[in-house]
Amino acid sequence: MRLGVLDVGSNTVHLLVVDAHHGAAPRSKYSYKTELRLAEALDSDGSIGAAGVKQLVTFVGEAAQVAEDKGAQSMLAFATSAIREAPNGDSVLDTVRQETGVDLQVLTGEEEARLTFLAVRRWFGWSSGRLLVFDIGGGSLEVAVGRGEEPEGAFSLPLGAGRLTRDWLDGDPPAASSVKQMRKNVRAEIARLAPALGDLDGELYAVGTSKTFRQLARITGAAPSAAGAYVRRLLPHVELLEWIPRLSEMTSAERAELPGVSAGRAQQLLAGAVVADACLDLFEVAQLEICPWALREGVILRRLDMMDR
Repeated sequence: MRLGVLDVGSNTVHLLVVDAHHGAAPRSKYSYKTELRLAEALDSDGSIGAAGVKQLVTFVGEAAQVAEDKGAQSMLAFATSAIREAPNGDSVLDTVRQETGVDLQVLTGEEEARLTFLAVRRWFGWSSGRLLVFDIGGGSLEVAVGRGEEPEGAFSLPLGAGRLTRDWLDGDPPAASSVKQMRKNVRAEIARLAPALGDLDGELYAVGTSKTFRQLARITGAAPSAAGAYVRRLLPHVELLEWIPRLSEMTSAERAELPGVSAGRAQQLLAGAVVADACLDLFEVAQLEICPWALREGVILRRLDMMDR
């Protein structure tokens, strides 16, 4: 079955056309995306502004046409924290539906965490044991832990790299006091919900997904994307700690010159590094492995599982 998977994230709106069959890994056939960075372009009350809505409608309409042109039999379209938490989120969804015919389904934070966990489990398999999974998006952070395909515990927090950059880091580079206050807030929020994961005693295999973790791993020495999805990529905590002071003193333009860092994500990299550091420190993780599968793949796999019942 050929599917169009449209992911309206807080940073990027991404259409992925895939060939998906139960029992096999989804195969990407075509990718079409744009960086709208909805998490950064909000009105003072958190609403998505008229310009952002117009851009979103335009791209979703284009994506629907591309999916049809590429032979997609159906569309899985979903949205995450930027629309989920916007006061005018329902209005935005109605506008998108009326203008494009695409019905965006808003995922809860816990659903994001659970679907991402499913994707990570399928990628690494049962031999990876009990997984501890972190995902840093533009608008939110998801954490989940478990031995099976459904996590034993999961939570989501509004600690995405784009959101934190917008709310805390005004300067370029930002003031040291702003970074310090953001760090304190991030750690307090994660520590507050950490008990939701339950007992974390015993051996855990830590995994990170998302562009933020991939970029952090890249600047600490992991292989580039051109090396392929099956190359093992690690993010050691000790090396991440060495990079945070350097990132805090760099401008966005300087960060964009680092290996694997895109100009569109360079401004958010420091906030993402602070969140990653907090996760690894508070959960006592010495290093994590980067998983190439994340939320989109989890949505596809869950759809295939439901079709097989």
